[in-house]
Amino acid sequence: MREVGQADLCASLVVFLVALPLCVGVAMASGVPAELGLVTGIVGGLVAGVLPGSSLQVSGPAAGLTVLVFEAVRAYGPEALGAIVLASGLVQLGLGALRLGRWFRAVSVAVVHGMLAGIGLVLVAGQVYALGDAAAPPGGPGKLAGLVALPGRVDPVALSVGAVTMVVLLLWGRWRRGARLVPAPLVAVALVSAVTWVLDLEVRRVRVQGLWDVVRVPQVADLGRLTDLGVIGTVVAFALIASAESLFSAAAVDRLHHGRRTDYDRELMAQGAGNAVCGVLGALPMTAVIVRSAANVRAGARTKASRVLHGVWLLLFTAVVPGVLGVIPVAALAALLVHAGCRLVPVREVRTLWGGHRGELLVLGVTAVAIVVGNLFEGVLVGLALAVAKTAWEISHVQVETEDRGEAGIVVRVLGHATFLRLPKLLDALDALPADREVRLELGGLRHVDHACAAALEGWATARERRATGRQGEVAAGNPAS
Repeated sequence: MREVGQADLCASLVVFLVALPLCVGVAMASGVPAELGLVTGIVGGLVAGVLPGSSLQVSGPAAGLTVLVFEAVRAYGPEALGAIVLASGLVQLGLGALRLGRWFRAVSVAVVHGMLAGIGLVLVAGQVYALGDAAAPPGGPGKLAGLVALPGRVDPVALSVGAVTMVVLLLWGRWRRGARLVPAPLVAVALVSAVTWVLDLEVRRVRVQGLWDVVRVPQVADLGRLTDLGVIGTVVAFALIASAESLFSAAAVDRLHHGRRTDYDRELMAQGAGNAVCGVLGALPMTAVIVRSAANVRAGARTKASRVLHGVWLLLFTAVVPGVLGVIPVAALAALLVHAGCRLVPVREVRTLWGGHRGELLVLGVTAVAIVVGNLFEGVLVGLALAVAKTAWEISHVQVETEDRGEAGIVVRVLGHATFLRLPKLLDALDALPADREVRLELGGLRHVDHACAAALEGWATARERRATGRQGEVAAGNPAS
């Protein structure tokens, strides 16, 4: 029992060190005070961490929702964020109570990878501006277009700070033994913060407001905005995307250990409860985060105590030494998020799909582009629609076989799945049959026939029967003259 307790204690410290800079960085990229990211991390440990579901995955603010949160704050104001997150949490609780958690595993993997790729591209495009202490234009396309004029607007000192942070991230991450002891994000941010503080470099730093000054309980007017159509769409997007990210993370974490498997419905309810609390506090939305969860497993965690303790350490840090945040350069956090955004782009999966599943690669690419051009919710809907259309096209395979039996006529067998997608091919094959021969149509080999195909086949058979009857009438009418 002591060994388990020591393992969880050590793992909680490792996860705390990984989560601390990420919580602050995600909050800054989302356009809200840094303390709100820490509040979400605390809730992820102390609320979602206690509840049943997945025993080893760790929750907190995630880079995957950064783009959506930023757009929501820009469109509806920071005061509406708490109401939106609260409503999203209640939606998740409802989905979990209805036992719909397992259905999130039915989402196409290509759509998920496309979603992550689109998020990563928009996140990188936005944080490149912060690397040079430059203001970013709104919207994904605007950020990409603005990169052309960016070199003349950057602060060289801030850009140098961001570049050094990136180098330390990459080099320290390659040293496996060192990265296990102290996570690379903490090393990079702490080192650069110390250097800029000692040298008193003129760079933009994290603004510290105090925990109690940023926590804001939603007011009645804020809750009233939940009747707006745009806000409702944002709530649905928050709930569905946060749920999908959390449950896909749970599936990945289950592959990293041999302990108890995740109960998806309970985990969905745990995430919903955590987001409801985050909403009451006016904080960022919460998801399970694979980076922290993997660090938790690799650090030797045995029970949920490690993720609960990581929330305790975040709370102590926020309460005791919040002023430390004011030393951190914004460019260092931007470099951290650029690194995280690049890791969201599934390069390895793209190579695999190019080798044998190019249809899935098309779904991935279209989803990513739709997110960059439009927004996250619309991009995911486009990806899901394309994935469904692709699947429908692939399974609606129909085969027409003909057998000429001489004087007995022609036997036509239709095999497979007859849907409207294959209707032109089916009718072309039937219309090509000789008009002066008797045809027997056998449909016993069909595993599925939709209404469009059934109606078309019935119409074809009726028309052919009429033509055959007309020919017989013409022959009968012509016999006396012959």
